[in-house]
Formats: sequence, structure tokens, C-alpha cells
Amino acid sequence: MLLRRSLLTAAAIGSAIPALAQEWPSAPVRAVVPFAAGSATDIVARLFADRMRETLGQPVVVENRAGASGLIGAEFVARAAPDGNTLLFGTNSTNAAANALFRRVPFDMERDFVPASMLASVPLLVAVPANSPHRTLTDLLAAARARPEGVSFASASSSQRVAAEMLASMAGVRMLHVPYRASPAAVQDLIAGRVDLFIADQAVILPPSQSGQLRVLGVTTRARSPQLPDVPTVAEAGNLPNYELFAWFVLAAPAGTPPAHLARLNAAVRQASANPELRQRLEQVLGMTVTPSTQEEAVAFMRSETVKWTNAIRAAGIEPE
Repeated sequence: MLLRRSLLTAAAIGSAIPALAQEWPSAPVRAVVPFAAGSATDIVARLFADRMRETLGQPVVVENRAGASGLIGAEFVARAAPDGNTLLFGTNSTNAAANALFRRVPFDMERDFVPASMLASVPLLVAVPANSPHRTLTDLLAAARARPEGVSFASASSSQRVAAEMLASMAGVRMLHVPYRASPAAVQDLIAGRVDLFIADQAVILPPSQSGQLRVLGVTTRARSPQLPDVPTVAEAGNLPNYELFAWFVLAAPAGTPPAHLARLNAAVRQASANPELRQRLEQVLGMTVTPSTQEEAVAFMRSETVKWTNAIRAAGIEPE
């Protein structure tokens, strides 16, 4: 009897070893940010990555792979092994607007990715240098109307470009597009007066505006920002009632990633979202809304946003590059 018990115990231990060895993740997880350090996506990614470790039991290592409006980093993840060990902190630029903006997108937004959860959303702010002669959005649009392409605007992502082109289209003006590789560089040139206008995520614009380096003329969402209650919406300031746009962030994995891994990632996002410090930083300081979701909700949201961004890009008259 003792021998039989010993054999059964050994068999149970033996069967548990493969299960333990297969527990995921068993090593650090790589999370790609397809934009530069200091961008809004980078800020969101690092805050979530730090706290997801508590659920995953492994560090989430953020890696910046910037370029081509996020396409370089997104393609890297789309081509990665679907084992959950390489993730994308994606945005509306990479996962909703890409097909309408570029003739050749090196991945399929819907087929090559599977979302684990939505993360957050944020309004964009219309900003000019602090010493700009344009005190209001009406002033800026009047100047652009008087001098076609005499007013320049920066962009370092699809959402930033679409926001500005959509503003120009609805207002019936032409502005000069100046592309940048990264938002921090665009902000520095805006502060220095080398470009006239930058419409970017509130997380990027708010700090230099609070320090007096930039002036905010409008908010791109339907409602005013709680952080800037005296700043009108673009719809109000520009008399453009149909203008609305906001940016969002999603945690996605290569298609084919095991459902169990995605479920654990979803749990890690939800746990991170409940962290008071993360919420205070994103919501109170940077004016974002933390939006954890189910995987199914993320899929439905991204599909609807793809339609919205495609329509906005076409309405703005932006030709695919």
C-alpha cells in the first residue's frame, strides 16, 4: 500500500511539472510603443506596464519603435510569434486610421491583431506658441483664410494630422503640413515658433501650456476638458458644430495568441486600471479617461472607430500617401 501511495504521489508531482513549466508568462513580456519616448502613448504604456507586473508576475518591458506614424512598431508586433510575449500599445493611428491614410500598410489592422483590452482615451488640444499673434481659434482661422498655406501645422501621428486637416477642411482654409517623427520634437519647434500650430493629445500639450510656453485655443472633444474648463471646444470656438475627435489606446497582441494569455492580459489591465496612482496620473494630471474593457468590447469599439476615422479622413480630403 505504501509503495502504491508513493507511486501515485510521484505521478501527481510529475504531471504538475509540465503545467508549472507551461504557466504564462515565464519570462519578461516585451511591449512595443510605436511612437517616441515622451509621447502620450509612451506615457500610457509605461504607467500600465509598471502595474501589470503585479498580475502577470513578470515585468512588462516597454520598447519604443517609432516611425512612419506608428507603422514600423505595429508591423514588428504583427509579425511576432503569437505567444503573448510581444505586445503592442496601439492607438487610433495604428489600429483605426492607417488604411485610409496610407496606400501600403504592412499589416492588416483587423486580421493581424487581437485586442486584450482598451486602456484610455484622451482629447486633443489645439495649441499655438505663447507669443503667437493668434489669441483665439477664430483669429487663427482668419489668418489661414487670408493667407492660404501661410499658417503651418505640425503632426507626428495620424490622429494629429487628421485633427488639423479636418479643422482646415471644415473651416474652408488651407494650412501647410509639417510632419515630425515624434511629438516632443514638434512641441519644441512649436514653442520656438518654427511652426504655428500643433493639435496633439492633451497629455503632450498640457504640461507646456501649464508652464506658460503654449497657449491652448480649443479642445477637440464635444465637452470641455476638466483640466481646462475655460478653454472652449473647437465646435464652440470655430463655430464648427460637427467637429469632434479624440485619441485612444489599446493593448493588442498578434492574432493567434492563446485565449488564456489574452484573458490574463485583460485581468492585468483591469488590475492596473484600479490603481489609484495610475488613475490620478492619467485622469487628474493628464486629462485622460481610463477605459478598461472586455476583449469583445475592444473589438467592437475598434471596428466602429475604423469607420469613423476613415470617414473623417475622406471628408478632410486627405489623399493616402
